[in-house]
Amino acid sequence: MAWYWQLLIVLGVLIAALTIAAGLIWYERRLLSLVQDRYGPNRVGPAGLLQVLADTVKIIFKEDWVPPFADRRVFVVAPSLVLITALLSFMVVPVAEGWVVIDLDIGLLFILAMSSLAVYSVVLAGWSSRSKYSLVGGLRAAAQMVSYEVFMGLSLIGVVALAGSFDLGDIVEAQEGLWYVVPQFVGFVVFLVAGLAETRRIPFDLTEAESELVAGYHTEYSGMKFGLFLVGEYVAITLFSALIATLFFGGWLGPWLPGVVWFLIKTFIFITLFILIRGTFPRPRYDQLMALGWKAMLPLSLLNLLITGAIVVARAG
Repeated sequence: MAWYWQLLIVLGVLIAALTIAAGLIWYERRLLSLVQDRYGPNRVGPAGLLQVLADTVKIIFKEDWVPPFADRRVFVVAPSLVLITALLSFMVVPVAEGWVVIDLDIGLLFILAMSSLAVYSVVLAGWSSRSKYSLVGGLRAAAQMVSYEVFMGLSLIGVVALAGSFDLGDIVEAQEGLWYVVPQFVGFVVFLVAGLAETRRIPFDLTEAESELVAGYHTEYSGMKFGLFLVGEYVAITLFSALIATLFFGGWLGPWLPGVVWFLIKTFIFITLFILIRGTFPRPRYDQLMALGWKAMLPLSLLNLLITGAIVVARAG
């Protein structure tokens, strides 16, 4: 592949991910307003489309304040980690056939590794703030994200076993005759729940929990550093939606339309699902969240792995 085509793909993926993340700020507020029977953004620009621009300008000109009691270096670096890890994960996600920044044989393992590194962002943010509310939020984040990474990884082993590869492109091509959501429906459900926990979205936003912790790990943040957390969250939502489309719903595969269009349609559907879940489900207690993981998600993941392994061995033998 020519270097200029590779550069074009890199820029396209980067710009698309950040543009979609910015657009989601508006889309989520509009969709939630419909769910809750209210107006939502409707004053700045047509249908409130320029509200995101207005909010961005406001954040940029906010005072870049660091609490005097905080660990300044860690406090400043922490917000960027969640955005960097999510953007790096997009390098191995195939948007269409041949449209991928780096075609890694271990692409799925790379994404799981980046997801693990994202934990450091919220943990270090909570610790470096040296605020009791932030520290509790950071500790909750550490336990929640590390726990649900276990179930997320186990839910994907069935997909890897059926495709015989960790390469996301190979996984998509292996779904030519049948999307993996059919034989791996349990894995899909577990991965979706784990994705909600990893992105710290309602109903699993126990790391923020405004009614308990003010704002959790980012209580002391303001200005662009707070904006990085916000954008990083929406980039992570886009990433997990793209992964669900790739791993369980055939990625770019589909009739008539170009592959990239099918990929974007499927990703957009799951982004919408993430938002609708936020507007529908209440927040559980923290002990209920952890119990759901270890008492329900773990057994389901292991059962799915056992059945899938038996089927793969039976076919091979």
